[in-house]
Amino acid sequence: MKHQLDFEKPIFELQRKLDELRQHPETHAMGISLEEEIQQIEVKLEETRRQVYANLTPWQRIQLARHPKRPYTLDYLNTAFTDFRELHGDRLFAEDRAMVGGFARLGEHRVVVIGTQKGRDTKENILRNFGSAHPEGYRKALRLMRLADKFSLPIITLIDTAGAYPGVGAEERHIAEAIAVNLREMTLLDVPVIAIVIGEGGSGGALGIGVADRVLILENSYYSVISPEGCAAILWKDRAASAKAAAALRITANELLEFKLVDEIVPEPLSGAHTDPTSTAAALKSALLRHLDELLALPGPERLKKRYEKFRAHGHFQEAAPTPEEKNAAKKSPRRAAHAAPAA
Repeated sequence: MKHQLDFEKPIFELQRKLDELRQHPETHAMGISLEEEIQQIEVKLEETRRQVYANLTPWQRIQLARHPKRPYTLDYLNTAFTDFRELHGDRLFAEDRAMVGGFARLGEHRVVVIGTQKGRDTKENILRNFGSAHPEGYRKALRLMRLADKFSLPIITLIDTAGAYPGVGAEERHIAEAIAVNLREMTLLDVPVIAIVIGEGGSGGALGIGVADRVLILENSYYSVISPEGCAAILWKDRAASAKAAAALRITANELLEFKLVDEIVPEPLSGAHTDPTSTAAALKSALLRHLDELLALPGPERLKKRYEKFRAHGHFQEAAPTPEEKNAAKKSPRRAAHAAPAA
């Protein structure tokens, strides 16, 4: 079958066997019935599916987040939202197809929706730059957010990107500045802002539209300062250590919720969002509506205060006391100890 992941092989083999038996014509004249065997395989298939997806490793969840059949931003705009009207351009340089946005309705609410968009095939991926936005994409997003603020429309952002585009042209047009301005301006927006990670949440490219009152994440998505491959290349000098890096980074939905970096996990079907996009869109819509109603009930100044406090609370840590070996090493090498000491 197409797009089969390594860990899904037992499931696909059972499914293939089941399909073959169902297509096999029963021969009543010979008294042959395959019904009992079909039922046994159906039971085994369901048990295998539950065992596999109930014990996914961080790397396996990342593979699901990158699945080529996974719903993208425009898919959700056609299912969870209605009346979407796309707006184009940053009014400064160009249109960026990796960042889409415009007016839409979520239930009875008029909203502005912004999201990163990947492609389904080579041609579309080139058009969408594989979901990695240029500076003009982030400036377009900011233009739409300011428009939403002007007309008192809530903002919803859908995040699915490996990161902002790191090419020479993007650097020449100040990609870091474009993202930094978005971070600053999103903290000051008077309207409610909800962000949801629907696939990949890579580095500043994701955070550039991710400063929100509520940050949600789909069950098999991830949110990270760096990709597992990039982390493996830096720390282990080998991209083959990506699975080890994925576990060390603690970037899956459950871990992010534990660290209070996201506010809610939106459940997916057992086998992933791509196996039942309709139910995933319904769950996403329900979660967005609930959080939007809660935010709209808050006075504007209180909402801004809570948004500020939310992000100020991120990144707290506690240092462990140094071991005797570390103390001895510090005494032998004071210069090394001074470099290792945290800034006041």
